[in-house]
Parts: sequence; C-alpha cells; structure tokens
Amino acid sequence: MAVIRSALQEMAGFATPSSPVGQALPGFEELAMPLFDSLYNFALWMARNSNDAEDLVQETYLKALRSFATFQPATNFRAWMFQILRNTFLSSRARLDRRMTVAMESDDGPELAVDTETPETILMDRSNYQLIQRAIEDLPSHYREALLLCEVEQMSYEEIAKVLAIPTGTVMSRLARARKALRGSLGSTTDASPSSERRQTAGVNE
Repeated sequence: MAVIRSALQEMAGFATPSSPVGQALPGFEELAMPLFDSLYNFALWMARNSNDAEDLVQETYLKALRSFATFQPATNFRAWMFQILRNTFLSSRARLDRRMTVAMESDDGPELAVDTETPETILMDRSNYQLIQRAIEDLPSHYREALLLCEVEQMSYEEIAKVLAIPTGTVMSRLARARKALRGSLGSTTDASPSSERRQTAGVNE
C-alpha cells in the first residue's frame, strides 16, 4: 500500500491544485485505499505472482485516478475498481501466466447457482488449506474469478456481472459450475485417503 500511496502522491505532486488529478486525489484516496487488500488478493489469484500482482494493482490505481473524474458518484465504486483491475489484467495477459484459461465447458447451459452446499461450507469442512487452494487454482480462470468475487468479496450477482462484463444469468451459471467443479475436486482428493494408500502399499509389499 505504501508504494501505491507514494505513486498517487507523486502524481498529485506534478498536478496543479486546479487540475483533475489534483482535485480528485483526496476523494479518490478515501474511497480507493480501503479496497487495496481485496484488489491485491484478487490480482494475486489472477497473476499467480506477487510481483505481477503488485504491478497490476499499482497500474489499476493509477488508471482509476486518471479516470476518477468520469466516475459517476451514484454508481458502485468497488465494482468500478475491480472492473479496471480485471481489464488491466486482460490487456496485459500476454506477459502473465496463461494457465487455467481454457474453459471447462460452455457457460450457456441452464444450470443455476442455487445450491445448498456452497464453497464456503466445503471450506469449513476441510482442514487442509493447501488442498482447497489447489482446487480453486485448478478451476478455469473465468469460473475462479466469479467464485472469488462472490464468496470472498461477497459481491452481488449484479456487481459481479459489472466487473466481468457479462449478463447476470451467466454469472449464476459460472458460479454453479465452479461450485460443482470445486466439490468434485475436493471429493476426489478426500477419496484418495491415507488409509487407502496404505492398503495399496501393503498389497504391493505382499
């Protein structure tokens, strides 16, 4: 955050008090700085590298500051910031990790995000954080980002639709498929229990 704040202050230093940047900084900083941790975490999931995530967040803040004069006060600032972050990532994706960008299946199916067992309850039932993290990382990127925005950032379907620039129905479909894939991944991991491995080893030794 210190790097971001320093960059913003540097920009403001080059601006005159009457310039758009100089005028925007106080209000922008008040709205934007509380979002830093959430934006960085989301950037880290996308970029898969802390240095790239930091660069991505810094570029996001600088772009947002330059465009702050065009932001409509009555609209959702958090969704606006996340949208800039994601668009910035997509525009520079050629130099970032391209893993997990292949779709697992079409989003156009009728499946909805109504589910009694959510990723949150799955996470509560599993004690191994590394297994959970790996399962989320293995999701295709468009499923993973929808899931993180919903379950981690607690965004509404409408907010997620704005960030991802997709219809609300597609958001619901992606969430349903992401949850189904996550349950399947965690379920298959659980099935490969240490006891079964010991039995297989014993059979080989015999």
